[in-house]
Parts: sequence; structure tokens; C-alpha cells
Amino acid sequence: MKRKLAILGSTGSIGTQALEVVSEHTDLFEVYALTANKQTDVLIAQARRFMPEVVVIADEHKYPEMKEALSDLPIKVWAGADALAQVVEAGPIDMVLTAMVGYAGLKPTVAAIKAGKAIALANKETLVVAGELITSLAAGHKTPILPVDSEHSAIFQCLAGEWDNPVEKIWLTASGGPFRKLTKKELAGVTRAQALQHPNWRMGAKITIDSASMMNKGFEMIEAKWLFGLRPEQIRVVVHPQSVIHSMVEFEDGAVMAQLGIPDMKLPISYAFSYPRRLKSKAPGLDFSQYNSLTFEEPDTERFRNLAFAFEAAARGGNAPCILNAANEIAVAAFLREETGFLQMSDIIGQTLLKASFIADPTFEDYAATDAEARKIASELIKITH
Repeated sequence: MKRKLAILGSTGSIGTQALEVVSEHTDLFEVYALTANKQTDVLIAQARRFMPEVVVIADEHKYPEMKEALSDLPIKVWAGADALAQVVEAGPIDMVLTAMVGYAGLKPTVAAIKAGKAIALANKETLVVAGELITSLAAGHKTPILPVDSEHSAIFQCLAGEWDNPVEKIWLTASGGPFRKLTKKELAGVTRAQALQHPNWRMGAKITIDSASMMNKGFEMIEAKWLFGLRPEQIRVVVHPQSVIHSMVEFEDGAVMAQLGIPDMKLPISYAFSYPRRLKSKAPGLDFSQYNSLTFEEPDTERFRNLAFAFEAAARGGNAPCILNAANEIAVAAFLREETGFLQMSDIIGQTLLKASFIADPTFEDYAATDAEARKIASELIKITH
């Protein structure tokens, strides 16, 4: 039987590549639900091609446009944030791909876990914000969480067959982004256009900026902590500009396992969709003759302070990672609007971490309140500096 999928954030980079995987394996996968935030034109085209049972547009103002555009098809059209959480509970759905960007992915992920759906997790902010809550819920509902991030998929693959062997540490590889060789003075002048040019990966605007600032790697560290039951000190970040090794696992005996491949997100998406089976890929294989060397560097947390903030938030625990995420979302949005500078993003995040209320054992309601408070603080800081 075909695996029925709900793809949350189908118009984004991960969502569109996930649909490419579906189109290459129509005998195995079927789209039950597609969701988007605002991009009605893309969502309409996707709906007409894949004929899902339901489409959801988060922006309720876009509902009339969606409803009219699909009126000739037997597709249900829903709208609003609550609809995103409701659609994942539908009985026929086997797996939910959470490819939404940011804090917005938390509520529907919680709903999908409670409904017993397998989770293909591409929304790293879900575990960053509420890792303890999510992992506890998944364990309680016996819901598998399959990582889609290339780094976490790599770790997951390296651990296959090794679950009983204790992990000494994991190594998260980072491309270093487009600015890894720039001085702090040069970083101060980085523009929006420059930051959106990633050297290796094709991603959406927000995650591309996070990669350039190395916040993305900080988030991945926190996500790995929860996915694999590790302490922050067991997680190391290493800059690997070629993006061939996607991450490594070091065991107690000193053996290190690495997962290699071309930088193509369709590979980890496909693995999550089909696990434990591997599917034939149309992507070109890794050509080692093109790589004279694979290099590694220590990340510079003085120039890229966001990575240090993430380790500090993970060590502190509680709602600190939630504060970190909210401040970053506000800072990145301001940078993309050209209302703050590249280095000022870190200033805003650091100050928000100091000013926001700390809660050691947050509830779901506490996370919502923390998110709102941190966003308000960060927004006020941007107004002062703008």
C-alpha cells in the first residue's frame, strides 16, 4: 500500500523537494494533505498536480482565492493556524513531514504526535523550542521521529545497527557558509543579497541566513541533543567546507563512522519517507575524483557568536532555547527587511537572552508565553538600533 503523506510547508524548499521525491516514486507515496503559509499560487499548482484530499492555507485572508481556484476539483480547502493542527489528525495519514519554518511548526507537530503519526522532522525549531516536551510526547505515544536535516539523517544512518553501543560524541559538520573567511570588520558590512548566496545548499531565505550566521548549526546541536539523547558536551561542530561528509559518530572504542553524499536534500527526505528501505535515486552519485581533499576547521565562535549562544542556551535548559529561537526569528526577519545589520543580529539575540524571563521547567503554555515575550523584547531592541 502507498504511504499517505501530509506535507506541512509544501511550498518551501524542503516541501518542494519532498514533492519531487513523491513524483519519482508514485508507486510508494501519495499526498493526502498540503499546507502553506501565504504562497497561494504555488500551493494551487501543487494541488492540481498531486490532487491531495485537503489543502490548508495558514493565512486566512488567502482562503477565498484558494477556494475559488480549486472549486472545480474535489479538494477540501481549509484555512488558519488551527486547521494546520487539525489536518494532521486525519485517519488515513501515515506520515507527516514538518517542513514549516520556525515556531509555527510546534503546534501541528504536537497534534501529529498525539494522533500517532510518524514524523519526518525538517522543522528543527520544534525540538529547539520544546525538545523535552516533544521527545516525552513521542515516547508516550510510541511515535517515531525520523530526522530530515542532512546532518541528523547522517547521524541516524551511522547509528543503524549500533543502537546498543554507547556514543562517545557526534560531529556535526558545517559548511561554514559564505563568510567563514571574513574578518569581523568585513562581516559588519555583509548585505542581505550576499548572505542569501549559500555556496553548497539550496534552501529558503530564513535557513540560508541562519547558515551564514551559524545559528543553524547551533539549532542542529540542540536538535541532536534531543533526537539522540546526548549532553551538549558530547556534540562537536566542525567546519567542513566541501559538504561531502554530512556528520559523524564517534563510539567509545574510538571508531568514527561518517555518512557521505552529494549535497542534495532529496536524499535524506527519501530516506525518512522510506525508512528502513533505501530507494533508487536519480541524483548523481558522489564522484571522489572531483575532491582532491576534504578539510576540517574549528568554528570561530567569536566571529559567529550565535553558535556560542546556542551552546549556552542548551546548557542552561528550560525555556532558554525557546528565547534563543524567538529572538533569532525576529532578528533574521529584520535583517531580511534590511532593518538591522549582520552582526547586530547576534547583539539582539544576546540581549534578549539576558532580558527574557527564565523558566526552568516550562509547560506548553510557558513556551507560548516565552515566545511572545522574547519576540517583543527583540522587536523593541531592533527599533532602538534601527
